[in-house]
Amino acid sequence: MSFFRSNHPEPHKLRRKQIWEKHSETLKPLMGANPWSALIVLGIISSQLGLSIYSQQLPWWGVGLLAYFIGAFFNHALYVFIHEATHNLIFKKTLPNKLIAMACDLPLIFPGAMAFRRFHIMHHMKMGEYMHDADLGSELEARLIGKNAFLKMVWMFFFGVSQALRPMRMKDESLIQDKWILLNLVLELIFISIWYSFFGPSAVLYLLFSTIFCLGLHPLGGRWIAEHYTEDGEQETFSYYGPINRVMFNIGYHQEHHDFMQVSWNRLPRLKKLAPEFYDNLQNHKSYSAVLWRFIFNSKMTPYSRVIRKNNLTSDT
Repeated sequence: MSFFRSNHPEPHKLRRKQIWEKHSETLKPLMGANPWSALIVLGIISSQLGLSIYSQQLPWWGVGLLAYFIGAFFNHALYVFIHEATHNLIFKKTLPNKLIAMACDLPLIFPGAMAFRRFHIMHHMKMGEYMHDADLGSELEARLIGKNAFLKMVWMFFFGVSQALRPMRMKDESLIQDKWILLNLVLELIFISIWYSFFGPSAVLYLLFSTIFCLGLHPLGGRWIAEHYTEDGEQETFSYYGPINRVMFNIGYHQEHHDFMQVSWNRLPRLKKLAPEFYDNLQNHKSYSAVLWRFIFNSKMTPYSRVIRKNNLTSDT
């Protein structure tokens, strides 16, 4: 088994150019930040922390159920808005976007906003380049997991761990020298300490469960497979147009986002509508649960089911 290899440039640059040439006048109003997102973020954080406090009244299994059916959706939404802030789509200036991204991180338990900001931009600039695109899983984990359905389920359950470890293969990228990443870590540790001291282990456990579920073995976890995993290597990016976009703030419009990163979440459906000749003929997904099921039980789908380019794969074993 191996990754799909491509000698072609990543597809979004060309499509971006073609759409811009044809629709530039209608595209311009769609671009720019949406500061109303900040109010939504505050509402989500408040709601999630409120549920965290409420979880003190529940047995451990009740905490898990609450996290699975409600908390996962709140924490996933916070990841969406970290993504928005990464592209400076909440505020116009970089500094307030960094601050609100770190605020989103607090209920997530894992301090990843600033590291995500750094490596996600590289994902857009060098999509499919193994030593630069942290969205790609490692060759080692792909080989270890392989086609085995049980191992794929375990891998998905701990998908957040996989994501956190990926930058380690980028030898020229030092995380500990980044002051924003260190600040992110310190703030998270302070928050966890305070929250644990005031509200106890159940409150922290609820937040932890919410994050684990939204990143892994959960219908929302299908998103992480749906965006770039492929059965045949012909198409590298996929959008999702199902109903759950309503509570995921249109993160499913992934083709559109890669084409125009300057378009905020609330305007992505309008981007698709103004250029149907570019999007309607592309493969897309209607169900994240179906994506997750197919990935786990279809032997053709493995962690290798990604496209890499420039033949720049370097073994990390």
